[in-house]
Amino acid sequence: MDFELSDEQKQLQKSVRGFAEAEIRPHVMEWDEASHFPMGLIPKLAEMGLMGVIFPEEYGGAGMGHVEYAIVIEELARVDPSIALSVAAHNSLCTHHIFQFGTEEQKRKYVVPLAQGKKLGCWSLTEPEAGSDAGGTRTTAVKDEGAWVLNGSKTFTTNGHNADICVAMAMTDKAKGHHGISAFIIETNAAGFKLGKKENKLGMRASTTSEVIFTDCRIPEENLLGAEGDGFLNSLAILDGGRISIAALAVGLAQGAFEASVKYAKQRKQFGKPIAEYQAIQWKLADMESEIQAGRALTFQAACLADRGAKHTLESCTAKLFAGEMACRVTSEAVQVHGGYGFVKDYPAEKFYRDVKLTTIGEGTSEIQRLIIARQLLGKV
Repeated sequence: MDFELSDEQKQLQKSVRGFAEAEIRPHVMEWDEASHFPMGLIPKLAEMGLMGVIFPEEYGGAGMGHVEYAIVIEELARVDPSIALSVAAHNSLCTHHIFQFGTEEQKRKYVVPLAQGKKLGCWSLTEPEAGSDAGGTRTTAVKDEGAWVLNGSKTFTTNGHNADICVAMAMTDKAKGHHGISAFIIETNAAGFKLGKKENKLGMRASTTSEVIFTDCRIPEENLLGAEGDGFLNSLAILDGGRISIAALAVGLAQGAFEASVKYAKQRKQFGKPIAEYQAIQWKLADMESEIQAGRALTFQAACLADRGAKHTLESCTAKLFAGEMACRVTSEAVQVHGGYGFVKDYPAEKFYRDVKLTTIGEGTSEIQRLIIARQLLGKV
């Protein structure tokens, strides 16, 4: 097993880090405080291939793998987790769902502009009464004269207010339960597609999170994504990949908080010397580094399995669970290292501390990850 990145992967890491430092870092707090997603950043991300990392070049993508994708998300999150989150939702959820389960025509029509960054995607699964119990979907889709008509609402949709393409799940046969849920591709300019509340969030504020409402939203019959009734099961497969991206995001976020802590510890003096010279601070930094390395290893393990086309549900859930909770511990220690300055917005520790909590919620809570892991271990899948 080789843990060394290839020269190409190291170059990618360097390029994305340079981009994040130059194009994102100067605006982090400005975007955060305004809850503003910078649409002007999309063409720049697209130029680097970051809007279609894991998709083949023939579909407009960069033709890279999940390990490279983890590197990209980590490097973006190291500077601004909000931007990393929006890029991840676009790649892992919306675009990947169409690429994985769409027809050739759907891939040509939707994956290509999404992967090229000409369009932005969102993915709507969660509902007000269907969060962890995603199978409790109440949004409905009914066939009517060569079309599907959707009615219902979704919540917590990343990129909702900015997206051009939405992949959403809806009930097509209530009698079949989970097997009566189907997936659909909706262009957001369709009649009956409406954006509801834009959430005012604790963290990840530059990434928009919105309610999506369908009111007699009529879409072509061919916009059914995958086989009718397979939407829920296909969503679970998509979430396996999505959890790799959230794990990578958590690792990058923790790395950013750690680096800020090291920098501050070297500069901050108390009792006549930098606090980095005190064992209490040194041990905090050592623990932070150890946990980050472990989270990164778990994330890369899951990404490697995904690149081989192997089943990776257990590994993705394990990586996401550990990395998210690890990042919570690391960012808490980062605030502690900064002391009073960790509680104010002049230093980055405060924002990382706010942003991190989503990594234990999005793409399935830590509790749901433990449930899935246990089922995998006990053969109860």
